[in-house]
Amino acid sequence: MIDFLDVTKRYGSVIAIDHVTLRIAEPGLYCLLGKNGAGKTTFMKLLAGHIAATGGKITVGGKAVSPGAIPDSVNFIESNAEHFNMKVADLMDAAAVLQDEFDQDFALQMVRRLDLNLQKKFKQLSFGMKTMLTTILTLANNSKVVLLDEPVLGFDPVMRSQFNTLLLESYQAYPRVIIISTHLIDEIAKVTEQLIIINNGQILLRTDIPDIDERAYTLTGPASTVVPFVKNLNCIGKTPVGSMMAVHIYDDRVTPPEGVTLERLALQDFFINIVGGKSDE
Repeated sequence: MIDFLDVTKRYGSVIAIDHVTLRIAEPGLYCLLGKNGAGKTTFMKLLAGHIAATGGKITVGGKAVSPGAIPDSVNFIESNAEHFNMKVADLMDAAAVLQDEFDQDFALQMVRRLDLNLQKKFKQLSFGMKTMLTTILTLANNSKVVLLDEPVLGFDPVMRSQFNTLLLESYQAYPRVIIISTHLIDEIAKVTEQLIIINNGQILLRTDIPDIDERAYTLTGPASTVVPFVKNLNCIGKTPVGSMMAVHIYDDRVTPPEGVTLERLALQDFFINIVGGKSDE
């Protein structure tokens, strides 16, 4: 469905996307993770045809993507997206007129569930409610590919929970490729299936969440015991504390030696270590 073939994007001397090759062939909820400036938004803009690649080729459904050939099947919304200053109800009516596959019943159901005032104009909404409305309008479009860039920015915990529910219900009703870029890693992991980590413009890792749950862990114990034990394991970070050492691993599970504990590595800690940890500290 989605193919990046040796894609590069430069902004002057800055390489934002660096020879990326990636295929997404199946519908699913995909989480795109990366530090600020890692290339997440550029990746999405390239996929949506909003900007041109410097090199390589991007296709969606076998059709080449570029600013001159923006795919109808891709819907990309940034976190700060604006709409005409119309009433919420009028924005929904306009979306239904402009988009053949817009599910107005789903949109109305979600708006009412989230207590969005249908008579309020867009600029009267809080930042979080503007973002939530934008997300609802995007998901109700039922495009084959949906790109959400920091969709929960400005949300409180209740709204983030509501967003996760909205996301799951939309996907269950219309299975498709939904890619979510976010910094709230552990929360989005509750609903996403696949993880794509981008770092310095390159795809560092693509895997599923259960794989990380199984293979990411921390071994903690005396440094004199832990360091030689992990010599042949994939170490993604180390945290020394006096004579003790906590070593973060992404590898097959092992049976630790006596005096060494093994604990699951939380997804956020895994991300921090894999993009910034140093195994030789």
